[in-house]
Amino acid sequence: MDFLQLSGRNILVMGVANRKSVAYHSAKVLTEAGANVIFSVRSEQRREAVQQLFPGAACFLCDVEDQSQIDRLRDEVTESLQNADGNTNLHGILHSIAFADYSAGWLSFHETPRPAFLQAIDLSCFSLIAVSNAFRELLDKQHGSVVTISISTTRMAAENYGYMAPVKAALDSSVCFLAKAFSKFSAVRFNAVCPGLLKSSASAGIPGYVDSYLYAEEATLRKQAVQTGEVANTVAFLLSSCSSGINAQGIVIDAGMSANYFDSDLVNRGN
Repeated sequence: MDFLQLSGRNILVMGVANRKSVAYHSAKVLTEAGANVIFSVRSEQRREAVQQLFPGAACFLCDVEDQSQIDRLRDEVTESLQNADGNTNLHGILHSIAFADYSAGWLSFHETPRPAFLQAIDLSCFSLIAVSNAFRELLDKQHGSVVTISISTTRMAAENYGYMAPVKAALDSSVCFLAKAFSKFSAVRFNAVCPGLLKSSASAGIPGYVDSYLYAEEATLRKQAVQTGEVANTVAFLLSSCSSGINAQGIVIDAGMSANYFDSDLVNRGN
């Protein structure tokens, strides 16, 4: 039974890096469900990787810091859909793009370099706004869905995560404002998937991440960290019509961690 009814739906997936990335796992779930997945990556090297992972899939280059490249991507996706058989609407977009420059090493939050913060806002947050605006006429007005990847909480001051938590908070707020803005002329939905700590290539660049990851795993109710595949399943659900009543939300996937900070084993370990 095709519960998600994703077969034949055209989905743009932005941000595949490698087999560990959320975008890769999501694209795999979507492809297996019969969706027509179109890819966008930022470099030729990553395009070659995508073409090996998903042979025959359309994959375009786009550096989201450059508006002209976003506009070009829209035109290329439009042409790709026009040349294919079937529906020429874009039914969904997965925005799985984030970047933080930690090259200066660990710094206290008040020492955050202005260029690093502004670049992170541009790439990790404003890119969602820019892409959504560029694709507004191509998105299915009645059944379109846009999903971005956030984090499980932006209220916990994890020192090593630094300025990316405020950046993700801006992303979460942008989801709500985009949903409201698009409601003036469409029923396109905007939601965020907000996972707990994951094993991914992106997380490898965060100072001290392994210790945080191991602690988070112990804090879950099941004593097992969130798996990237679990995040991908939620992405697929939000891109499907089965989630038609969900809009302007952040779906937290943390295996119960937020309800378990006072776990007796963790408390006793600290004594």
